[in-house]
Amino acid sequence: MTTAHSSGPKGLRYQPDERPPAALSLGLGLQIAVLSVAAVILIPTVVMRTVGVSEAYLSWAVFASVAVSGVATMLQAIRVGRIGTGHMLVMGTSAAFIALCISAVEEGGPALLATLVVISSLVPFVLSARLSLFQRVLTPTVSGTVIMLIPVTVVPAGSSVFAAPLSALAVVLVIVGIAWKASGALRLWAPVIGVVAGSVVAAFFGLFELDPVAGASWIGIPANEWPGFALDFGPAFWALLPAFLLVAMIATIRTVTSAVAVQRVSWRRPRAVDFRAVQGAMNVNALVNLLSGLAGTVPNSALTIGVSVTRLTGVGARSVGFAAGAVFVALAFLPKALALALAIPDPVLGAYLAVMMVMLFLVGVKISAQDGIDLRKGLIVGIGFSIGVGFQAGLVFPEQVAAFAGGLFRNAVTAGGIAAILMTLFVELTKPRRDRIETEFDLSVLPEIREFLAAFAARNGWDTAMADRLDAAGEETLVTLVRQNEGQQERRKRCLRLVAYKEADGAVLEFVAASGEDNIQDQLSMLGDQADAALAEREVSLRLLRHFASSVRHRQYHGKDIVTVHVKAP
Repeated sequence: MTTAHSSGPKGLRYQPDERPPAALSLGLGLQIAVLSVAAVILIPTVVMRTVGVSEAYLSWAVFASVAVSGVATMLQAIRVGRIGTGHMLVMGTSAAFIALCISAVEEGGPALLATLVVISSLVPFVLSARLSLFQRVLTPTVSGTVIMLIPVTVVPAGSSVFAAPLSALAVVLVIVGIAWKASGALRLWAPVIGVVAGSVVAAFFGLFELDPVAGASWIGIPANEWPGFALDFGPAFWALLPAFLLVAMIATIRTVTSAVAVQRVSWRRPRAVDFRAVQGAMNVNALVNLLSGLAGTVPNSALTIGVSVTRLTGVGARSVGFAAGAVFVALAFLPKALALALAIPDPVLGAYLAVMMVMLFLVGVKISAQDGIDLRKGLIVGIGFSIGVGFQAGLVFPEQVAAFAGGLFRNAVTAGGIAAILMTLFVELTKPRRDRIETEFDLSVLPEIREFLAAFAARNGWDTAMADRLDAAGEETLVTLVRQNEGQQERRKRCLRLVAYKEADGAVLEFVAASGEDNIQDQLSMLGDQADAALAEREVSLRLLRHFASSVRHRQYHGKDIVTVHVKAP
């Protein structure tokens, strides 16, 4: 029976809610920040230098990007209300916006860019508020496909990884060797040891230039070059707005998939994805994109380095994410430190990134397969991934793709992600008719639900055995949901919606109810571990539910629980 994915990460030393030594948190946070800051700097640098803005504005844009990324990473590490995920989720400038940001600055200057970024920041807010409505589309299959495509966009063909083969090889061999053979503290420092080793080798090839580092000041802040807003809303604004909104949706999906992935690798015991934490990650994404727009720089989205570092080091403590964010903010005020990070040779950074992307690809594969792979899901993953790779490599209608929306679909994540979403929507729309009932969220409605399920079984031609299974699964799910909401004063004011539909090998029951604290999916995976008498009483319903249902999936959102129960026909 599928209740959660089958196994947790091996060798995990610290979970998000545990506190490693302060030196360890700061050390890993420093590693993550130093190894990520180059990408955070390079994206606004590429955008601004492509359109030829002044060096003063370039300095301001880089400063704002690094500072905002730091604030965002710290916000993700906390969890207050609907803000933050409570995990080590690193934020940084979004490469998906590069082409559109260049077009915006070319057409209307930094002021138009600021306006479009501020407006597009509303997209994550809207998606977060209605995330439960998109749960049929943002499936593990779609999320896994998007994560698998991220390495395709980050390490394209012809990358400078091979510009100096020996320095790149040194990075790969050191990181992989330490990860395989070492344990304890040495394994934690595998990424930075690999980068240092590669940099030493690159120095012999004359690839490590220290002149820019020597010329940079120790502490400083650039002159205020805030561009203001373009409020004329001319033709350039309306031409670019749809593309900005679309890319904001894609970047939000990347944040969603990253928030899901970091939960998968951060806990010793497998647990269901907490979509309330995902909503918190999306809200942070919206807030920092608003800040990016107000500052006149490139938008943010979640980076996946935190997932890879957790897999490599076994440390998923949120304190590491907070430390990484604090280092980002500090680096924004240290021009010499930024120059040193940029001085790391491209082959070294490329090799390090390649190792991280391999680990990330494996995370994507695992997420795609967590609910099992049937023919439909396999086609979604295979076709979506192929389309993403084909568009990224220019193998599919390259002229038309390059001309459409400023080359938006030349990005593998955008093209493949949209393809996977459209295929998932098609599958959902072509499913059999759904029967539904809305009633009060209380045990007193059990006879009404039994009558509804009996009629549903009769309409689909099932025998008494299947009708009894549906009746038992429905009863135990309702009992468990109501019990976990006991003590909530608002429970009686809320409704329960039950949706039932037929699948090839049985039926699916979907309960949408008021939110509770406990996750049924997690409780099923921990059956037998509870010692408390009250929990032991609940265990009876959980064991019966596990007996009658082939799988149970519980998604928790702010204010709403969705429990999907699969019941196979005998």
